[in-house]
Amino acid sequence: MGSAVITARAAATFDPVGRSVATARAFVRDTLQGWGYTDVVDDAVVLTSELVTNAVVHAGTAADVLCLRTEDGVRVEVSDHYPEREIPLQSSGLDFGSPDREGGRGLLLCAALASRWGVEYTPEHKHVWFQLDLPERPVGIRSAGPVLPTALLPVADERVRVAVVQIDGSGAIASWNDDAAFLFGYAADQVAGKQLTDFAAWPHTPGTSTGIADALRLSRWEGSYGIRGADGRVIPVYASHLRVRDTQGEPSTVCLLVRDHERAVLQTPVRAPVDSSNDSRTADPFEVFIGSPAPDDLDGLLQRTVERARDMLDADAAFLLLATDDETELEVRATTGLPSARQRFARVPVEAGTNRYSSARMPAVHEDLTAVPGAVPLLTDTGMRSVVTVPLKVEGRLTGSLGVAAEAAGRYSNEEALRLQFAADRIALAVESARLGELERLRRGSLSFLVEASDLLAGTLDRDQTLALMAQMTVPTLATWCAVYTIADQLAEPYLSYVLHEDEERIDGLKELLGSIAPPDPVPTPGARIWPAPAQAGHEAALRVSTRTLGRDAPLSMGAAARTTLETASAVGGETVVLPLVARNRVIGMLTLGKPSDEHFRQEILELAEDLSRRAALALDNARLYSERVSISQSLQRSLLPPGLPDVPNVEIEVIYRAAGEGNEVGGDFYDVFPIRDGAYGFAIGDVCGTGPEAAAVTGLARHALRLLAREGFGGPAVLERLNAAIMDEGERSRFLTLLYGELWPQEDGSALLKVVCAGHPLPLRLRQDGSVEAAADPQPLLGVMDDLELYEQEVTLEPGDVLLCVTDGVTERREGTRMLGDDGLAEVLSVCTGLTAGAVAGRILRAVERFAAEPASDDMAILAMRVPEPDTY
Repeated sequence: MGSAVITARAAATFDPVGRSVATARAFVRDTLQGWGYTDVVDDAVVLTSELVTNAVVHAGTAADVLCLRTEDGVRVEVSDHYPEREIPLQSSGLDFGSPDREGGRGLLLCAALASRWGVEYTPEHKHVWFQLDLPERPVGIRSAGPVLPTALLPVADERVRVAVVQIDGSGAIASWNDDAAFLFGYAADQVAGKQLTDFAAWPHTPGTSTGIADALRLSRWEGSYGIRGADGRVIPVYASHLRVRDTQGEPSTVCLLVRDHERAVLQTPVRAPVDSSNDSRTADPFEVFIGSPAPDDLDGLLQRTVERARDMLDADAAFLLLATDDETELEVRATTGLPSARQRFARVPVEAGTNRYSSARMPAVHEDLTAVPGAVPLLTDTGMRSVVTVPLKVEGRLTGSLGVAAEAAGRYSNEEALRLQFAADRIALAVESARLGELERLRRGSLSFLVEASDLLAGTLDRDQTLALMAQMTVPTLATWCAVYTIADQLAEPYLSYVLHEDEERIDGLKELLGSIAPPDPVPTPGARIWPAPAQAGHEAALRVSTRTLGRDAPLSMGAAARTTLETASAVGGETVVLPLVARNRVIGMLTLGKPSDEHFRQEILELAEDLSRRAALALDNARLYSERVSISQSLQRSLLPPGLPDVPNVEIEVIYRAAGEGNEVGGDFYDVFPIRDGAYGFAIGDVCGTGPEAAAVTGLARHALRLLAREGFGGPAVLERLNAAIMDEGERSRFLTLLYGELWPQEDGSALLKVVCAGHPLPLRLRQDGSVEAAADPQPLLGVMDDLELYEQEVTLEPGDVLLCVTDGVTERREGTRMLGDDGLAEVLSVCTGLTAGAVAGRILRAVERFAAEPASDDMAILAMRVPEPDTY
């Protein structure tokens, strides 16, 4: 203790039994409250509880507790009598371990909460001590204390002015006293009916998070903010708000405001511990039980509740369950002294079914649970013998259940039940209010989550990407791991299509485990259902690995495969649920969600997962239908194009085809090169008006008719005239068709003779060796418009080194704003292709077209290049 003067001491010894921990807490609490050191009671009790637990539970010896009082604080010493232990090296430091584990946190808490602390070792015992200093408080705001000298009193003006402002239910100023007019410079008639927010500069104090509108709705509020005066300056004030209602029931808020440096006039002193000799009507029963300040979040409130309930009855454990919306089940929300990770969010029926929670609506005392096994399912296999449970009710509705338990039998009677029920009645309304607030936040979060999920799912029609999105949206937001099964058709077995775990290193092991068990049954019943198979399979696999590891011939260290098996078993050891993916009245798959060992899903999470599964099922089915349509379209598109190009003697031929659609539409452009008879080859390139099935029908008709008519010996004009008649016979289904058709005759001198008919198609271009470019045919009427056509063919001779380029209008009509590539632009690109092979010419044309505009092409493109090579190149 250094030079501090010890003014009081208290000591006690506690036997090495579990009950001693609660007794030690009560001893320290009573001692410090008796000394008036209420500011450090909570921290001292927490630290003592951990250190005594280490002594009586882990070390298994009696624990000596010594409390020493000084003027500045308190020192608590806890000693055990463990006869032998390894003393840690000073240079190595202390290993506190994980703060999340159940035991061994005493030194970690000392480091976090105590002003000073230390550990002393002797051959007979370990001695742990901690020092808690009293907090320093600003002068003048103590709830009680000695008479202060005049110089230390708070400073105020000669006359303290307290502005009294009354705000009606709409937030408007209803009354404004003379002190308010003096402080802020506004007369009452200037502010009447105006919103207080028009004058408040919020917040004045940094770190203030509550808005002025929120503060006005609270029953009581104190804090700092600023009021903008008539001269424009912000006047710092300290305010105290009290919400009242008049005799007609109309609510309003009375605000008392003083200058901020005079806050001691209004500021509520720190609440002192309740003295049982005083009038209990002056104390808030809720804060008497919970403490002040009360936690502002539901989980913190529930955890504080079970800890106070445990301490109040000197129990070994306590628990609190909240009722579901229909009050048919209770859900574990907070525990102390129990394996909370195993029990959190577990659900039990209230009054029906197996493992029901008996007498949940009335106080109940069980002197020995071994005589009524299963009466409180939460305590099964925990070592607890006696328990008292009481309901939490609001306006007659069951909202939860609070219980405390002890390892010894016969610990509790009706008297303890009445004390616990009194406490439960005090906190029931606050718990229900916090629960409703949490539920509202969850619902808002759920709506935001579903909106985002719908947007993501609607943004893709790819099946694999849809499966990945389904899993990524559930992990880790809804579950620790996820598996998606798909069903191809009604007769097919479910197939494991996608697996995801929040720890990527566990995905392979999880996939292997799920692949080794039968998939869940594709039941169309909506809602989540429990699937125990993964947990059972994981448990059996872990048992086999453990058995082999413990065998006589087992290696000293566990192998990587064994560790993976055990990690996978832990990953699937919790609750696993299956939700059907139903689309168009058919089960197309299952969404499986899982938790790690002994964890359970909250009902709100399951409801959110069910909503997600409905949206995901529709998105997955749309992706399936789109994939089928794309496959059909691609198959049809391939059938409309030649399977390959023939080898033409002494002539290079290259074709590039690019469809502009997204894959689900058949393009209207086509090409063909085919042998007619010995020494003669036919070639064609065309463009049918439009896309889709109707255009595909005309394309198929044109390509097959050209081959058939050409091989029957008809010349080019006759072939096109008969094709035109066939198109016209289609009636309303007919489509316009531009077509360039020709016959190719390789010559013995190395040249090639071409006979060409250009029916409404972009003209073919001839590139000579000197770089000149010219049209190789004249334009003639397109097909599918007039019944009678008079077409003629033109002959073109390609000399060695010459190139003939044929394209569809997707090339010449390529646009960038108001600019278009056109025939002249194409000719300019072709003019610099001298000396290139046919493949290089086609590739250069394609690159030029793509680079002409930044946007993707909106029309199909076909490029047919023919070149007669020079003699030394073949």
